[in-house]
Amino acid sequence: MTQQDATSRLLTASVPRYTSYPPANHFSDSVGPDDSARWIAAVPEDTAVSIYLHIPFCRRLCHFCACRTQGTASDRPLDAYVGRLETEIERVTRLIGRRQPVSAVHFGGGTPTILRPDHFARIDAALRGAFAIGPDTEMSVEVDPTEIDEDRLDALASMGLTRASIGVQDFDEAVQRAIGRMQSVEETTRAVAALRDRGARSVNVDLIYGLPHQTTTTLRETIDAVTAFAPDRAAIYGYAHVPRMARRQQLIPQDSLPGPAERLTLFDTAQRLLAWAGYVPVGIDHFARPEDDLARAAQEGRLFRNFQGYTTDAAPVLLGFGASALSRFPQGHAQNAAASGSWAKAVDEGRLATARGWALDPEDRARAEIIERIMCDFAVDLPAVAARHGLRLADFSAELSRIAAHLGDEVDIDAGRLRLTARDGRFARLLAAEFDAFLSDETGRYSRAV
Repeated sequence: MTQQDATSRLLTASVPRYTSYPPANHFSDSVGPDDSARWIAAVPEDTAVSIYLHIPFCRRLCHFCACRTQGTASDRPLDAYVGRLETEIERVTRLIGRRQPVSAVHFGGGTPTILRPDHFARIDAALRGAFAIGPDTEMSVEVDPTEIDEDRLDALASMGLTRASIGVQDFDEAVQRAIGRMQSVEETTRAVAALRDRGARSVNVDLIYGLPHQTTTTLRETIDAVTAFAPDRAAIYGYAHVPRMARRQQLIPQDSLPGPAERLTLFDTAQRLLAWAGYVPVGIDHFARPEDDLARAAQEGRLFRNFQGYTTDAAPVLLGFGASALSRFPQGHAQNAAASGSWAKAVDEGRLATARGWALDPEDRARAEIIERIMCDFAVDLPAVAARHGLRLADFSAELSRIAAHLGDEVDIDAGRLRLTARDGRFARLLAAEFDAFLSDETGRYSRAV
């Protein structure tokens, strides 16, 4: 296949983002509370775990967002939700039977900074009472600059905040009106400065390309504004327009969106601008200052991928708390009930809220490792991975044939060792998809490669 053919496939293919394998859309109700209970109880004593807390509430519902969120004008739902989080944390700790060490805690959403300072204090107390959280534990929070104040900032500092993630998307007003998220450069800059003043060692910014009315000019102006306050990391994600799955996206007209070739130009523009500003590429969509931990991990082959994206956290267990929260164990994946009401009912009835998931077999684990290394390193040693999971290189002969046919000159193949020739992250998802046993040309494809 020529480079032109491969690029054409890049523009038209729809493949997962591979924050897990199998991707969460293939989870089923074959995994439930009893499975989660066994997996939690089996966590080794000397293994540090990661913790994710999902806060699904927002004051405003952005039109582009496909996450499980709900709007609220009052704090009453927050009070009840935090109480149930405390209960869920205590219940999981009873199953573990000890104060497990923790490598990282991440608050995601939704809008975590919708919580009041006393909410953060209660959750922090519950976590520290249940787990061994120390000075080396990374504490990260997704921050909405329009939903943060001095008291909340002080509360985050009291928790030991080390990293903050700020959504920007695009600063152009026409784009912001189309996506229902007004956010100025000035309030974003103030939030970054305030977070750093309170001890955040790392601030990362999330950008999105492919938004309605977005052009290379609006994106260039946005990145110029972002690099002026010098975040430690930046991520630029492709907007996935799936109005059948995320009904609020129906507010975004299809004809206002850039086409596939324009999306590729937007991404290439962002890459060049971030490189000129001194950032190095990490994986398929992250960028970091050369001295940042994420950049060093990518350089040294220590990069990992989880439900939040790229990370330096090597913890084999991720415990998810809250509605729709995802957990990962060596035995498999588990996801809490997505609807807040269903999750609350499970917590109130004294049971784990696991509603779906996937139990991994040796082949799943091998494919998961292959896909993770491709997504992180743009290369993988197939014979070595296969051997670790009791498989043989011959078990992937069909995949190797497809790669030669579909990606041609984009991939070097040497005795089963694969490497993207230009270390071009745009093709990493296409290469990873060749090892996805759940994909076919007819089913399972749902997210553009660019």
